Amino acid sequence: MKYRFYTMLLALVAVFFSYQSNAQDSHGHTHDHDHQHHSHTHKTEIGIGNSLVYFTGEKELSYGLHVHVVRNISHSKFGVGLAYERIFDEHKHNTFGIVGSYTPVERLHFALTPGIAFEGSDWDEKNFALHFETAYDLQLGDLHFGPMAEVGYNFEHVHLSLGVHIGFGL
Repeated sequence: MKYRFYTMLLALVAVFFSYQSNAQDSHGHTHDHDHQHHSHTHKTEIGIGNSLVYFTGEKELSYGLHVHVVRNISHSKFGVGLAYERIFDEHKHNTFGIVGSYTPVERLHFALTPGIAFEGSDWDEKNFALHFETAYDLQLGDLHFGPMAEVGYNFEHVHLSLGVHIGFGL
């Protein structure tokens, strides 16, 4: 049953991205008011966050890897996508989520990601998770990179992350 839910969720996201791609392509770029900003020229971003993760309850440091794909919503400052985070500690924390992103000014990004967290391959003990991330980009063509900070929460722990975000615009 749970695999059917995830398959349907992924199918809905794929349909959404396909619809957004067709809607953006059909509108053309005849007006230039917001299209000068680099953050609006890419329809999709593939990003990776490498970070040092601190667990507040356990007072422990670990390495964290965050991967996401975010699609811009029709020339707006908002995006939506999918994310995965892995924390390489003794518990093998994993989180899958749906990203909502907001770029209030060029180069500054905020993301809120509700999702499901579990340890190792133990799907039986999954928990609700919520991540809040911010990043500031320096740009080099289609590549952007810069500092990132994240707060992650689930029913078992809270963690703080500081690291480097690297993204590629498509």
